[in-house]
Amino acid sequence: MAELIDLTLISDAKRCFRKLLAKRGINYFLRQDGAPFMIEPAKVELVLRTAAKSRPAHLPRPHAHTVDRARTEVRRELIRRVVQTMLDVGL
Repeated sequence: MAELIDLTLISDAKRCFRKLLAKRGINYFLRQDGAPFMIEPAKVELVLRTAAKSRPAHLPRPHAHTVDRARTEVRRELIRRVVQTMLDVGL
């Protein structure tokens, strides 16, 4: 049986991620404890919670598979941008 994915949550999460990235910068999503270029999982979860809260009240709660897929998409975009930043810096 195929999995149904709620694409609105994914697009909302990406939109929220882009807004937060523009406002706070890439360093906001990275760990500050000395580990270079490591993603802070709590920041990704913050993006997902914000996207889920911004959904209209008449929509049901997102399914766990949808949340996992949205998490994967946000992390993938974040990794792409971190790698781009590393290349720009020359690492």
